[in-house]
Order: sequence, then structure tokens, then C-alpha cells
Amino acid sequence: MPKPDNDTQAAPSTASASELIDARIADLGDWRGKTLARVRALIHEAVPEVLEEWKWRGTPVWSHAGIICTGETYKTYVKLTFAKGASLDDPKGLFNSSLDGNTRRAIDIHEDAEIDEAALKALFAAAATLNSLKKPARTKKSH
Repeated sequence: MPKPDNDTQAAPSTASASELIDARIADLGDWRGKTLARVRALIHEAVPEVLEEWKWRGTPVWSHAGIICTGETYKTYVKLTFAKGASLDDPKGLFNSSLDGNTRRAIDIHEDAEIDEAALKALFAAAATLNSLKKPARTKKSH
């Protein structure tokens, strides 16, 4: 598997995750930066209370009661990995990568790809909703 392009220079420790994501977008300076910026805007439209994080040595992460997705950039595509993608309905068939696992699913966006923005926003919203659902309390089995 190729390694993400995490070439953004180390920012001062006072930089927020949002500032680091801004810097990543600016540093890319090509279609990948534009794509990452557009995806980021769609996430904010779908989940206005989303939290931006910067994890794993340079990966943008969007969370709401848990990780919604990550936004990794590679030389030929932008990868959105949904932490609980296997549990999400995908009626438009956006998931096209990482389909073999039991938990995660991903969308690889290549240059000049058409993005179904409404379907993508629905996935972001569904992921946030899934994260917000409370797990049932475990009950002790009596012997």
C-alpha cells in the first residue's frame, strides 16, 4: 500500500488541527488540495458540529462522538477512510476501497472524478449518527 503524502512541514505546537489541515491543503497546491478542501466543506455542511483533528503524524481526521473519516492524500488519489464504513448503508456505491475488512470502508477519489456530493454528505451524516448511538449497557449473566 502506498504511503500518504504527509509532507506538510512540522507546524508550531500551538497550531490547531484546523490550521494544520489548512496548511496541508495549501502545501498540496494541486487537484488533491482542492479535493480535500471540497470534501472538508461537505463534511462541515453534513455535520456542522464536526471536530477536526490531526493524528498519526499528519492525517486530517473528522470526528463526532468518534471518528467519521480520515482524509489521506496520495500521489494519484485522495482517500476517505470511514472508521465504521462497513456498518453504513451505501446506496450510491461510493465505497470503492478497503472493502475486505470488517469495520472500515474507504472512498478513493482520483483526479477528474465526479463527486456525488449529496451521497457523500449523506454518508458523513450517517457516520456521525452511528457514532452518536449509545451502545446498550452490558448485563451481567447470572450463574
